[in-house]
This record gives sequence, structure tokens and C-alpha cells, in this order.
Amino acid sequence: MKTFERYVLRRLTLAFVMALTALSAVVWSTQALRELDLVTSKGQTIVQFVGITMLAMPFLVLAVAPFALLIALILVLNSLSQDSELIVITASGASRNILRKPVMVFAVGVAALSAFLAIYLSPASLSLLRNEITRVRVDLVANIVKPGRFIGVEDGLTFHIRNRSGDGQLDGLMMHDERDADTINTYEAARGRIVEAGGHTLLVMQDGTIQRRGRNSGTISIVRFQSYAFDLSSLIPQAAQPTYKATERSMAELFNPPPGDRYAAENEERILAEIHDRLSQPLYPLAFAMIVLACLGSARTTRQNRSVALLGAIIACVALRTAGFGALTLVSAFPSARFALYVVPIAGFAIALWFSLLSSRPAWVASLVARAEHIAERVEELVSRRRVDRSGGVA
Repeated sequence: MKTFERYVLRRLTLAFVMALTALSAVVWSTQALRELDLVTSKGQTIVQFVGITMLAMPFLVLAVAPFALLIALILVLNSLSQDSELIVITASGASRNILRKPVMVFAVGVAALSAFLAIYLSPASLSLLRNEITRVRVDLVANIVKPGRFIGVEDGLTFHIRNRSGDGQLDGLMMHDERDADTINTYEAARGRIVEAGGHTLLVMQDGTIQRRGRNSGTISIVRFQSYAFDLSSLIPQAAQPTYKATERSMAELFNPPPGDRYAAENEERILAEIHDRLSQPLYPLAFAMIVLACLGSARTTRQNRSVALLGAIIACVALRTAGFGALTLVSAFPSARFALYVVPIAGFAIALWFSLLSSRPAWVASLVARAEHIAERVEELVSRRRVDRSGGVA
């Protein structure tokens, strides 16, 4: 690549990384707030909360990558025009491909990143996220042990602790067990801890007593202990095999679902849509790049208005992605619409390429752009006049 092409590619890459980081952070923060109950009601630490919610990051990056590319292209191409770099390069006799080449190389790189995220990393991370959410939901300590409250674990068994330390120790423990037909047992201990041993979940209590009262005789006996283990295995909700949605399955699982997979049998259309949606994702960075290049890739003087071209690029890209989402919703009802998932970005790319290769704009396009630029100039004049009036104190 030539020096100018490497210069443009370097600036595009830097702008893309910054835009992708900012957009991903904003989207992640909104999604993380939805899982805040992991800390508030499920008893997870902030480190566990961040770790679990970060598993959704590849999916979020995949969603915002085309728009980060759009922002990077607009920033860099607009800067090249405002600094007259495009004008100087064009005046030197350089080919129009000198800008198209680094832009498309950059777009191919983003498309490769999108393909890797869509086909491999995103479903793998979402699958891990599903496993973690399932684990949290069956966590005995998080869902049953509530400090300061009497919790009915099951019929005839009540659990209470005064406090739970950060290291997992339970202080001021009391357990009332009426499940036995002949004896009522009440356990009290200064402290305890839930541990895993030999495939069983045990509540190991220390420095406490066991009060046994016969239902028929009414006699009470008290046994003191320094250490006592109570088996909780039967109380733990069994973690059923999580049901993975289409977005959480690998491509191999989408193409060949396991035998007896109920979800796959009931959602064949959704799985079909997911397959083609993943394969079409890398096409959008290419289409976005060509649209922005067609709108902002030509050299203009600083006196020429670029706001219309800038707005047109944004509207065209957003409309193209919206059409893609619309096509995705149709696939579930009309499986034959799956081809539209590819037609939409390819058509956007082809139309933008056609416009960028034209030596002159069609008459109707030139007329429409001229009117839009005239309206934009009038709006800018009104805004600037209003600012002058306010700064001068004129009402």
C-alpha cells in the first residue's frame, strides 16, 4: 500500500477502536443494569456480576461493529476533507482508487471480525452466560440463606442465620426440622459453613446444640456438639440441563441439533433464521463502507456543504440495517425470506458502488441533492443569525 493509503487505514483503525469501545461500553452498561439482581437478590459479588455480564460482550460488539465502522469512516473522511487532504491528493493526479482501497481493506477487516464473532465467539460466550445464569438460580446460599429472615426451605424445615460473612461463614445459625414423623429437631450453632464433600452438599455447624422432642411423648433431649454435619443435598434444586436458545448454539448445533432436542424441534424456523443471520452479518460492514465512500469519498472545497452528504450516509446505513432486521423477522413466518438477509446488504453495496463509479450524478439525484443543500444552508443561516442575535442581546 502507498503511504497515503497506509495513513488512511491507520486513522480508520484508530477511530474504529475508539468508537467500538465507547459504543460497546454504553450498550454493556444498559444490559448490565438488567442483571443487577445478581448482586441485590442473588447474593453474588460485584466481581462475579461483572464477570457474568461481560460474557455478553462479544454479542454486543457484533451488534455495534457496523455502526462503529460508520462513525470511524465519517470522522476520518470528513477530517480529510476539512483539512483539504483529499483536495491535494486529487489535484496531484491520484486515482480515485487511492481512497477506495484503504477503506475497503478496512471494511474487509471489520467484516472478518464480525464473521468470527457471529459464527464462533458470540454463541460460545452466550452459551457460557446461560450456564452461569442457571448456576446462580440453583445456588443454595444465594437463594435460600437470607440473613435475618426465617426461610421455609421446604415443608417442615425452617432456616435462619443472623449474618453471612464475606468468606461464606454463617453466623448465628438456627434450623428447625419437623419432617420426621416421630421427632422434631432444632439445631442451633454459633457458626456454620456450606461445603461440598464426596458429591454431597453439607452444612457443617460448629459450637451448637441439637434439641430433640418426641411428638408422642413430649420428652426433650439436648445434645451439645463442637462440630456437626447436616446433609443438604436433597434440598438443593436440581440444575436441569439449560435450554440453549438459537443465539446460544454453535453453528454445528444449529445445522445438526442433538437427538431429542425439544427446542430445535419446536423452533425450526428460528434456528433457520439464526443460521442465515450469522452468515449475513459480515456483509453489513462492506455495505456501510461503500455507502459512506459514495457519499463522502469525493473531494470538496471547504466552501461546499457536506452536511447533506453526511446526513445521507447516516440515513442510508440506518435504513439498510433496519431493512435487515425487518427481513430477519420475516424468516420465522416465511422461511423463503431467508434470502432477503443476503439481498439487503448486497443490494445496498451494489447501489452505493454504482453511485461511486458514476462520473456524474443522474439529473434527479443532482436536483434532489441541490434542494437538500439549499435547505441545509438556509437552516445554518437561521441558526447562525439566532446565535448572533443572542450574543448581541437582541431579542
